[in-house]
Amino acid sequence: MKKRLSIFLVLFILCFSHLFANDPLPYYSQNPNARYRLFPTVNTWVYLKLDTMTGKIWCVQFSIDGEEHRHESPLSLLDITTTCELERKVGRYTLYPTRNSFNFIMLDQIDGVAFQVQWSLDGKNDFVIPIN
Repeated sequence: MKKRLSIFLVLFILCFSHLFANDPLPYYSQNPNARYRLFPTVNTWVYLKLDTMTGKIWCVQFSIDGEEHRHESPLSLLDITTTCELERKVGRYTLYPTRNSFNFIMLDQIDGVAFQVQWSLDGKNDFVIPIN
């Protein structure tokens, strides 16, 4: 009886261990030479739109509840290439998700400079700051 119970417990633990595993966040392959790319957030209705040439970012929200819930709002309209006098090249910037629901890492794929990108539902806590 103890042997059956032990086997059952082991199988039970193995079957449900995937619920607690740290699965990697999905990364969607896209055309790396595209000027604009969409990156999903953990919010079903919100994507981040990145201008891969300048580093500008917008929050794009879609909805099935009506037009008043669909909108695009700027997260950061700072043109990093102009501000830092860098070469403007399509595909220069990309976003990587983090385990924090409201944060991404933006990477300059040419120079290797990284930025913390934080977005929020109300836009009050949005920012892009360099990681030094």
